[in-house]
Amino acid sequence: MCERTAYRVERIFNRRKSRGHLAPLFVTRHAHIEGLPYRLTRGGRVGTVTEFVLRRSLETAPASLPGLPPENKPKRTDKPPAERSLKALAAIALTIIKTATGADVLRRLTPLSGLQEEILQRLGWGTAL
Repeated sequence: MCERTAYRVERIFNRRKSRGHLAPLFVTRHAHIEGLPYRLTRGGRVGTVTEFVLRRSLETAPASLPGLPPENKPKRTDKPPAERSLKALAAIALTIIKTATGADVLRRLTPLSGLQEEILQRLGWGTAL
């Protein structure tokens, strides 16, 4: 049973190794040694949960997302990888401007594309986020 799920664990660490450029670290404090694996795996956990929720949403209401493969924009996928889904959301920018008195705060969000709106809806966040 453990061998069946081993590839999932390996996939998480493969993502971290292949996409995160990590240099060798020299740590001397025990707190740093204990915290380093937690920090390194946190991104993997967020990506795994995001991918799971998005894929489950696409399965329950059969649908597919267009435009995630960068080499083939018209192609639709029903099993999007977390990296591409999060990369599609990376273009969202929020600008917050406070006046000198601090009384007024202006917020501006870049307009969301159709793909970004659909990803947010499928993750359960909604566009009002």
